Amino acid sequence: MRTLDLAPLFRASVGFDNLTRVLDAATRQDSLQAYPPYNIAKGSDDDYRITFAVAGFSQDDIDVVVENNTLTVSGKIEQDSEGVAYLHRGIAGRSFERRFQLADHIKVTNATMENGLLHVDLKREVPESLKPRVISISNTPVSKQIEGSAKQKAA
Repeated sequence: MRTLDLAPLFRASVGFDNLTRVLDAATRQDSLQAYPPYNIAKGSDDDYRITFAVAGFSQDDIDVVVENNTLTVSGKIEQDSEGVAYLHRGIAGRSFERRFQLADHIKVTNATMENGLLHVDLKREVPESLKPRVISISNTPVSKQIEGSAKQKAA
């Protein structure tokens, strides 16, 4: 019997478990695209970090954009290799674009670049109105009379 490994499908999503959106995103783009390599790390229950290996790119060459719950990281580098004859070219310097579907309430908080790595920090910020509330139980009895029935008796 064959087993189904869904791990590659979860690389294009951050912070949600909606399998149909993950499957759709994975089949559209991630199967054909492998550049630049990246990691997704979970710091705590509400913190995530996506790290891209972008050797050769400067901060001015990379754009990080969030629009309609989609994080887009793109890079375009100017090729100035005129007159250079490479015997081997192993450092990729081609343009790229990576898209990630973000769950509701996931916000991009920071983007930093150091040592050829681009770090994009994300945080889940759930509004207070959507967080679970604890209702305290009191010992004081509440009147069993319903307002509507009291008005009917008075009339």
